[in-house]
Amino acid sequence: MTTFPLKTLYNWYRELVANPKYRWWIVGGTLLYLINPLDVLPDVLPIVGQIDDAVLITLVATEISSAIKDRNAMLKQQRNESKTVTPTVKIKDVETDMASGDVVEVTAVEVV
Repeated sequence: MTTFPLKTLYNWYRELVANPKYRWWIVGGTLLYLINPLDVLPDVLPIVGQIDDAVLITLVATEISSAIKDRNAMLKQQRNESKTVTPTVKIKDVETDMASGDVVEVTAVEVV
């Protein structure tokens, strides 16, 4: 007897929700499935009928919150990368050599 590949179906659903191209189509289809009275376990059955709906609600909420969290992390990383650090530069133009009395011109850059 073969078993239903539930893990394969779950992974397929997660991949589709994670893909920005199909995400909102999958969410919309899931919401239509939830309001449709004809589904895998009919809602007229007292507790059993709500099991598939509860699983789908949990799955879609988890995947959407994960996608939002990943997007926020990506935006934060992009903001951090876009901030440019401008170093403080001090330039010394002329220094005098006290022992010989000669003028030595020096261009020095100090980065702090």
